[in-house]
This record gives sequence, C-alpha cells and structure tokens, in this order.
Amino acid sequence: MHAVVISGTGLYQPPHTISNAELVEAFNRYVDLQNEQHAAAIAAGDRAPLTHSSVEFIEKASGIKQRYVIEKGGVLDPTRMYPRFAERGDEELSLMAEIGAEACRQALAAAGRQGSDVDAVFCAAANMQRAYPAMAVEIQQAIGAGGYGFDMNVACSSATFGIEQAVNAVRSGTAKCVLVVSPEITSAHLEWRDRDCHFIFGDVCTAVLIERADLATATEQWEVLGTKLVTQFSNAIRNNFGFMNRSEDSDPGARDKTFKQEGRKVFKEVVPMAAAHIEAHLATMELQPSAIKRFWLHQANLGMNQLIIKKLVGAEAGVAGSELAPLILDEFANTASAGSIIAFHKHRAGLQSGDTGVICSFGAGYSIGSVIVRKH
Repeated sequence: MHAVVISGTGLYQPPHTISNAELVEAFNRYVDLQNEQHAAAIAAGDRAPLTHSSVEFIEKASGIKQRYVIEKGGVLDPTRMYPRFAERGDEELSLMAEIGAEACRQALAAAGRQGSDVDAVFCAAANMQRAYPAMAVEIQQAIGAGGYGFDMNVACSSATFGIEQAVNAVRSGTAKCVLVVSPEITSAHLEWRDRDCHFIFGDVCTAVLIERADLATATEQWEVLGTKLVTQFSNAIRNNFGFMNRSEDSDPGARDKTFKQEGRKVFKEVVPMAAAHIEAHLATMELQPSAIKRFWLHQANLGMNQLIIKKLVGAEAGVAGSELAPLILDEFANTASAGSIIAFHKHRAGLQSGDTGVICSFGAGYSIGSVIVRKH
C-alpha cells in the first residue's frame, strides 16, 4: 500500500459576477410581470401573488453576497431567467470539458506534472452536461491524459467521494496519478424564478491532483491520512430533471424540475450529521477536533457552517469565517461539490509542516464525505 498526497489544485473562475442587487432587480421585475399577467386570477383568489426578494433576505438567509457565472444576460432577463449558452457541435469541445480542462491544467502545473503523467480522470459533479460519452473521457482527451476516466454524481459531495476513489486507486497501486475534476455549471440547473432558492448557486470548476507520495515532486504536498463517506436517503434536496421527463407527460405549467430543497429541514438534519461524521472520522485516527488547524467545509450556508464548527470546537474556539473555518461562500455562493475544494485551494496558506486539516462536504442524498490531510 502506498502513501498518497494531494500535490496540486486548480480553479476555473468564470468571467462574470452577479451581485445580490442585480439578481434582486431582475427577480423582482419577473415577479411584477407574472403578477400583472395573472392579475385576474390573483384578484379572484385562484392564484397567490409572487413575492419580491431583497438583498437583506438573501444575505440573512445564506451569507451570500455575489456569485460567478459563465453567462449572466439570460439569468438577468426577466422573460427568460436562465443562462443563454451557444449550442456546440459534436466535434467541438463541450463547455463542461472546456472549464474542466482549464482547472486540470492548473492542478497539473501546481504539481509539476503533464497530462501524460495522469493515469485516470474522475469527473465528479452534481450534474453532467450529458449522459454519454462520459465528461471525464472528454476531459482526459483534452489534457492528453492516459488510462481511463469516468463520471460520478453524489450531488454536493461528488468531489470528496471522487477523492476517495482516487486515493484508493493510488494507494492500492492501480494508478499512480489521478485527477478529480468538478465542473459545476450550477446556473443551468438552478430555478432562478423561485424566491426560496434563486440566489443559492454559482458556476465554477475545481481540480485536485492525487498521486503516490514517493513519486510526487511538488513543493507543497498534503498527505491524505484517511477518507470517510456516508449516505442516508432524503427527499429534502432533489433535482428531478432527466431524460424520462418527456415520457411522463408532466403538467407544462408546473414548477421547473431542476433544483429544489426544503431549506429548514436540510439545516436541521444535516448539521448534526456533518459534525458527528467529522468527529467520528477524527476519532478513528485518535485525533480531537481541537487538534485540527483548519476545516475546509462545504459552502452552502453561513449559519450551517457556523453551527457545525460550534459543535466541533465550541463557540469560543472559532467560528466559520475565521482562519479556522474559512468561507468563500460570500464571493462564490454555493458551488455544489466544488465549495470545500475552493476553500482548500484558496485558504491553506500559513499552515506548517505537520499541521492537520479536514476537507468535508455535505449535500443531497444525504451524502457526507470527509478527507483528513496533513501538510508535509
């Protein structure tokens, strides 16, 4: 069995941002148009009027202040309310593969590797652009990697679940170098017309390079001490969009079948699960939460992360948003599986050799994945 390290990370950051103020303005224009269109039904009591959103509501509910998106014009068009992407031909590089390859190249450069050094590519994301060919295989070709690739989806825990598969492959000797790439084009599967969730997501792509410790040459390396995964079925977060929709003759006037959640229920159920999961994982290595120098948590909700940290180390020891548990949520919004990896990518400076940290994701499923790392 081989020791395994994370030797490089990459981050594709889209060119456009949408502030809460911009988003609220577009959403409220949409609300006014809908209420005007259905004024008669509303007056008759047959239809409830839609309610305006506000910057204050968004920041209080989530801690989000802006988000990055690949295309913003369509999202902010009150007659459309979703991004406008140009269709690409089968012979062209797909959008998801394009941003995936960019993040992978950054991770390779950080590790001092070439695409030809890679034995496998795992594309781990909340939603895939298509069913097949696998996005991972297209990204594999785009960066000149060898071996094999496959797609996997465990919603917001996809990246950490992918990291465990990569770690196991390297540790067992079936691969020497594996890329886990998480292209999250969340703007395309968010229901921007729903006040309860229209502000949640942003676009991004992360990549993590995992390889044998004895072969790694990168200046900065993080040994993977252990990984732990768990799933427990819940209906509280769903995306029902898929190829079977056209065969179900659904009500054309019904709500979009993309992302929806019961936010309060998720908060109440996931926080204790995530805290207990991290604590139990650390206990298997005879580590206490107080010994951890940094927690890179999933970035979905400020209050959720604050409560998890409070349960683990106490209110006095540190809070989410501090150096102990850095936040990227205010800038990036929820980026599904990429959130904890962005936090790790951007906020690991200052730790010393021998310091230990935890990367943890939690999301639909429910699914929770944790990765315990130690700086070389």
